[in-house]
Amino acid sequence: MSERTDEQQIHKGLDGVVADHTAISKVNPETNSLLYRGYPVQQLAAELPFEDVAQLLWTGELPTDAERAAFRERERAHRALDPRVRQAIDLLPLDAHPMDVARTGISVLGANHRLAEDSSPEAELTKAQELFAAFPAVVAYDQRRRRGQEAVEPREDLDYAQNFLWMTFGEEAAPEVVDAFRVSMVLYAEHSFNASTFTARVVTSTQADLHSALTSAVGALKGPLHGGANEAVMETFQEIGVDPAETREQAAVRAKAWMERALEEKRKVMGFGHRVYKNGDSRVPTMKQALDAMIVHYDRHELEGLYDGLEAAMQEAKGILPNLDYPAGPTYHLMGFDTAMFTPLFVASRITGWTAHVMEQRADNALIRPLSAYSGPDERSL
Repeated sequence: MSERTDEQQIHKGLDGVVADHTAISKVNPETNSLLYRGYPVQQLAAELPFEDVAQLLWTGELPTDAERAAFRERERAHRALDPRVRQAIDLLPLDAHPMDVARTGISVLGANHRLAEDSSPEAELTKAQELFAAFPAVVAYDQRRRRGQEAVEPREDLDYAQNFLWMTFGEEAAPEVVDAFRVSMVLYAEHSFNASTFTARVVTSTQADLHSALTSAVGALKGPLHGGANEAVMETFQEIGVDPAETREQAAVRAKAWMERALEEKRKVMGFGHRVYKNGDSRVPTMKQALDAMIVHYDRHELEGLYDGLEAAMQEAKGILPNLDYPAGPTYHLMGFDTAMFTPLFVASRITGWTAHVMEQRADNALIRPLSAYSGPDERSL
């Protein structure tokens, strides 16, 4: 949306403004595919561990065997919950939003990092890799402490997705669950100049450190117009009512009726539509396959009915399709994550994209400082 003043055109929300170049990701309009460094994300999610995708985003290329082994060793050596981070988290109330805990955890990790003020390319990559490794312990511990449970130590014999689930639930997850979680991490990892990524680039442009840029990105993602939609989807399901004894068909009927009423009341229903995609979010089919696998694994077909009923009603009434958050929310719910933890899971994934953009911004930096059109009173005297 733009409006014209007497002197200049205003682009509210920077809509349509191209702020800079990036080589990290794009949506290919010809195929409607989100590309990470040129690779369609659905292909990456089908084939690769999340660790490889992280390295692709940071370096521009998939890792060699030697690079994969070196990163595996570094990542597994930095998984443990830093005692200073645990102490800071324990000072926060149990009813604090988990995104406040995520922001605090990243800030404490940054303040104590040995390379905190070193912004060389080598140091930035090291900090990105170590934050990638350390952050799952923050999310896992926060969920456990809210449930009155002790922290679970990481295991070096497990990959990233396996270990994340292990630290959260204290047991090894089934292969189907691990794979669905891995897929979600790959799909959430990067999405060009979204609000939180652009926030990180703005902060980086002032020559602030990497962890400062990421704490600001977490703050942007906490806002319900950017992050939180996966939580809102599950809250919608809960409002409709989740009954495991219900059939898929029964749940679909109730969900469709709920959506029709919500639209009549002009309520905002999260999990649908996207500012970038005009023909549907290209990540949804892959995430929906992961959700379907979880529905079968846990025998929870009433969730399939809720999903289908809401989707059908929205498409019939508005022609609006789901975005990634729509299948991700119930997928995380089935895995056992508390709803309030869904957006911190988004953070754990998006750390890869954010840090890739921090490094790209720093490599060819210009202070991001837009102008404004003054609309206050003319000059006046006391």
